[in-house]
Amino acid sequence: MQQVLHRSSLVPRGFVVESAYYEDDKAVIGVRAPGSVGVCPSCGTVSRRVHSRYRRRVTDLPLSGRIVQLLVIARRCRCDAVRCGRQIFTERFAEGVLAPSGRRTARLDSIVHHLGLALGGRPAAGFAKRLKLPVSKDTLLRVVRRRSRPPNDPLRVVGIDDWAWRRNHRYASIICNLERRRVVTLLPDRESATAQAWLAAHPTIAIIARDRGGGYGEAATKALPHAVQVADRWHLMENASRAFLDAVRKSMRQIRTVIGATTIDPKLLTAAERIQYEGYLRREETNAAILALSSNGIPIKQIVRQTGHSRKLVRQVIRGERTDVFRSRQSSLDPHLPWLDDQWASGCRNGAELWRSLTARGFRGSLRVVAEWATRRRRAEKADAQNLQRIPSARTIARLMTMGQDLLTKAETVTVAAIEAGVPNLVDAREIIAEFHLIIRRKAEAGLAPWIERARASLVASFANGVVKDEAAVRAAITSPWSNGQTEGQITRLKLVRRQMYGRGKLDLLQARLIGAGQSELHQDCVRANIAGRMTLFVCTPSPGPLRHRVSIGVQIFASRMTMIAHNPPSR
Repeated sequence: MQQVLHRSSLVPRGFVVESAYYEDDKAVIGVRAPGSVGVCPSCGTVSRRVHSRYRRRVTDLPLSGRIVQLLVIARRCRCDAVRCGRQIFTERFAEGVLAPSGRRTARLDSIVHHLGLALGGRPAAGFAKRLKLPVSKDTLLRVVRRRSRPPNDPLRVVGIDDWAWRRNHRYASIICNLERRRVVTLLPDRESATAQAWLAAHPTIAIIARDRGGGYGEAATKALPHAVQVADRWHLMENASRAFLDAVRKSMRQIRTVIGATTIDPKLLTAAERIQYEGYLRREETNAAILALSSNGIPIKQIVRQTGHSRKLVRQVIRGERTDVFRSRQSSLDPHLPWLDDQWASGCRNGAELWRSLTARGFRGSLRVVAEWATRRRRAEKADAQNLQRIPSARTIARLMTMGQDLLTKAETVTVAAIEAGVPNLVDAREIIAEFHLIIRRKAEAGLAPWIERARASLVASFANGVVKDEAAVRAAITSPWSNGQTEGQITRLKLVRRQMYGRGKLDLLQARLIGAGQSELHQDCVRANIAGRMTLFVCTPSPGPLRHRVSIGVQIFASRMTMIAHNPPSR
């Protein structure tokens, strides 16, 4: 059944339409408040005495591709209350329609807010211009800041972690509500005192998920001693793998002896390998000087002052983690090495010919890569048994020893077998780390105590000692369903927001966008922005009751192209 469309349905509730006309590219609608009385905002006295009237222009949602301006005729009334300090006041409009001194209707302000949350300043301003919503980038960010509200949900389970403003220079902290999957706040640094002060202000927290680094554990212990601390499971497994890599680095001298690596003939090295070998010789001189000081009982702090090297480097040398001759890197030839070996064995030893054949097989590298490989193979064949054959780096050896046997080549299998036979302590360390991974995956808390006893007598004793210091949090990580994975995901989202703002967002704006996006519950006037590869922006302004006009704008765009479209609208 058809119904009549009234002019009052084009404007928000609480207005009466007086007139409507076009002015250039704008639609101007004259409106006024219904009723003949005003209520004093100071004392609440009802007044019928009109002092004067004035007109103000308010922007509303676009109509038929035109900007809509409401020409509001507002009344000034007199307050008759004797004790009221306000003699003249301007009438107020219905709540959720137009704010005092506002230049945008509430429903348009909600859209501006959500555009700012989804896109930031300049991209949102460019996109809003194409939607016929005249608003500047500064206004967008100002609205996001003004409408930001800290979450007031009671906190029981939180996750805390650090994130980098600038890596290795400045860090901040993020705290998330793991039950509601929302960001709670951002702290300006990762100092223990800052985290402790915030945690002490929220005594209802019962579970704290954190990583094993930083001062978060100490802060939680001091602020909330009753709270259960849960170490992050991913970081536990990653730290265990790194402990095995450190054990391999400590054993590199034994590994060279086992493989038969004793001397190096620089004449057999390529130019790149010669540069690495010269760097190794310089490192050996530095290592010898540091080890000599350490053997005399001089502490690390004093060695740092005498040599001028960093504390990290001195500790690596003393622990035996700085003995690699060659630092192997991933090569584009690695997937084609079996085919190259077959061609070489069949007699094809010309680098250019091999490169042309590889290019036909889909290889995209340069001729120089293949030529250097052929040169290295040719020189290696001329080396006698007393010369060093190149051995993998510590990282590569750790990877080979932890891979499945069916994934190794014949040469890699021989190398791993030689290491396992010659360095049994390294095999024990590998088994200990694998056992720790199984304890985490299978949630076998009972096996942690015997594992610690076994690990303390191995090459990964330092990792075991760290687990003992944080044993309660590690046990909670094994048994508790909570972990810090959500917090890591929120950090990824935070980085996306920072990149949208070209890294110039301040802490309050980042917090407003992160928290505001999580709190955007849309009721009457709604804007939904969901960024996940493709962003769907849906703007709707429904009004209840019969015979109401509904304006809806549906726009689907790709998030990766949002900034480009906003800055460079396509020509027509």
